[in-house]
Amino acid sequence: MKLLRTASTTRLIALFAVLAAVLVAAAVAVAGSGGGGPVPDAKPLPQALHDALTAPAPTGVTARISFTNNLFPSGALTGTTGSALMTGAGGRLWLNQNGGRIELQSDAGDVQVVWNASKVTLYDASSNTAYVADLPKDAQTTTGTHAAPSLDQISTFLTDLGKHWTVSGAIPTDVGGQAAYKVSVSPSHDGGLLGSAELAWDAIHGVPLRIAVYAQGSSAPALALQADQISFGPVSDSDIAVPVPAGAKVIDLSSATTGGSGTTGSAAPVTGLAAVTAAAPFTVVAPDTLVGLPRQDIRLVGGTDAKSQSVLVVYGQGLGAIVVVERAKDTTAAAGTGTSPLSALPSVSLDGVTAHELSTELGSVLTWDNGGVSYILAGSVPTAAAEAAARALK
Repeated sequence: MKLLRTASTTRLIALFAVLAAVLVAAAVAVAGSGGGGPVPDAKPLPQALHDALTAPAPTGVTARISFTNNLFPSGALTGTTGSALMTGAGGRLWLNQNGGRIELQSDAGDVQVVWNASKVTLYDASSNTAYVADLPKDAQTTTGTHAAPSLDQISTFLTDLGKHWTVSGAIPTDVGGQAAYKVSVSPSHDGGLLGSAELAWDAIHGVPLRIAVYAQGSSAPALALQADQISFGPVSDSDIAVPVPAGAKVIDLSSATTGGSGTTGSAAPVTGLAAVTAAAPFTVVAPDTLVGLPRQDIRLVGGTDAKSQSVLVVYGQGLGAIVVVERAKDTTAAAGTGTSPLSALPSVSLDGVTAHELSTELGSVLTWDNGGVSYILAGSVPTAAAEAAARALK
């Protein structure tokens, strides 16, 4: 967890954007937009999903793609806005049964996302940085075949999902010239600023073809991966295997996600207000409620070194929760630079304390220092609510 604890807010936001792009790339593989192609026959959603999960996998997929990112306001992240991850870009996709590659092209330098059964690598040429992560073992391909869930199992899953989410039917459509079905899901409650998410898949091969995430009240996606010129057929492994350039900075995210939630990998986690307050190497601020949201969880995270320990506090439930991270202020963060990296974010006054803020369609992030403690607050809540919560903590 050292990387996440010691990184600046700007770096954390960039890393989260990287991880979002990686997850979209690995899980979706190819996206598409409609446009006058064939439309499949109507069928119930459970049947459409079952047919997709049992369809023979194609030997390979190629496509032209475009990645849309409307989350970050222009100029909000100085020094990172040239990256295709922040601005969005067009590119290409190659996929076969051994892995895949997405290439996003921009004047600032290409972004390459390469994955196989066990590892994913994202290289951003604009910063000459590669992010590498091991995929969870339960997500890795293993020998043998896995039986697709039955129609009854899918129906039960959708019934349970419907207790918390509003789920559309399987809507026949055309995606990138391919006959497809699409489904839209939206939170029934505790959804924060999320409006809905949409997924479409090829009606014949079951390959996902479109993913988009929408904020409340918006008809344009906050994040989307789309494609056209989709072709099914053999793809060579050489089209997928792209090595990280020599001299690139490599950040291993796998090591940053190992270990438990306590102070050591094997020790019991330190949770509860009294225990956390006694163990934390700084004064903890964790009121019972924050902007009307009750405190749901508080725990100490990090290693045995006091400088690396942080307090994680969660207020509210679901996607509408607010997360607060507190840690001792790093007095060496800006040493030799004269300016903190956090100055890349717009500033806002919290009753005399200067904070830095990133406001997006899907939520807000604020960071500030006060009384020798550094705070990061994030939530899928309106900017005014995030700032009110921050003022209550300062």
